[in-house]
Formats: sequence, structure tokens, C-alpha cells
Amino acid sequence: MPNRPVPDFDYEAALAQCAAGRRSALEALYRHEGPRLLGVAQRIVRDRARAEDIVHDAFVNIWNRADSFDATRGSARGWIYSVARNLALNAVRDGRHEAAVDDDTAAALDARDAMDAWHDTRDAFDWRDSAGRIGPCLEQLEPVRRNCVLHAYVEGLSHSEIAQRLGA
Repeated sequence: MPNRPVPDFDYEAALAQCAAGRRSALEALYRHEGPRLLGVAQRIVRDRARAEDIVHDAFVNIWNRADSFDATRGSARGWIYSVARNLALNAVRDGRHEAAVDDDTAAALDARDAMDAWHDTRDAFDWRDSAGRIGPCLEQLEPVRRNCVLHAYVEGLSHSEIAQRLGA
């Protein structure tokens, strides 16, 4: 299925290949993560066309900045998601297009500073060390609910994918 991450896909190697100018690596990244990145962007900007533009820009940025990825600061997959997420949040914050902002997006904008600190997370669930303001909020949730939030926001999983992963 195109929406599921390939367990043995080496995101770090793909970024290194992008940095070396291998377009096939960017294509592989797009094939593996494009649909989920589109879901993340669309949930933030609430507009499919804008989300598609953001994902396009994210992959251009990934291509151009792949050499800046630092594995000591976090996972390659987390870095890829941070590029797309930050572009989507910037698009909403900067008001490049007028759009009604719902409560979820407003909360995402309020958490922008925390997300900037968190953008190079080592693992989708390794948020305690540098999560900023979002950490205490996540700590108050029951583990199952916290994991659902992290699966959706960090990994971009849909409700059905989360339910399947958790067996719920």
C-alpha cells in the first residue's frame, strides 16, 4: 500500500543520496512519504491545493537542504516531516492566503515555538527532552491517547491507520 512506510526504507541513506544529487532518492522519498506529508499539510492548511503546493515546496527544500541533515540531532524521517510541517505552519501564520483558521490550526500556531524546538525529534515518541511547551500537555494524556496524537501529528497517519496499528 502506498500510504504505509516501508519498514526497511533507509531515510538517512536517501537524504545522503539527495545531497549527492541522485534524483532517484528524492523520487523514492516522495513515493514513500508524499501521501502522508500531504495529509499532514492538508490538516494544517485545510485546503488540498495549498497542501499540494506545500508538499512540492517541501520536497524542493529537502532536495536543496539534504546536506544539512544531521543524524545526531534526530531521525531522517522526523527531519523530512519537520520541513513539510514548518512550511504548512508558516503558510497559515504568514497569511499568504486568506483562510478561516479552526481551533486545531490555531492550537498548532500557538505551539509553533515548541514545534520548532521539537522539529528534529529523534523518534516520534522521544519527545520528553526537547518538546518545549507541548511536553507537559502530552504528559497529561493517557498513554494510548498520547500515542494517537503522536501517530497523527508526527507520522501523519490517518484515523484508520492509527486504529489498525493500535488494534483498536
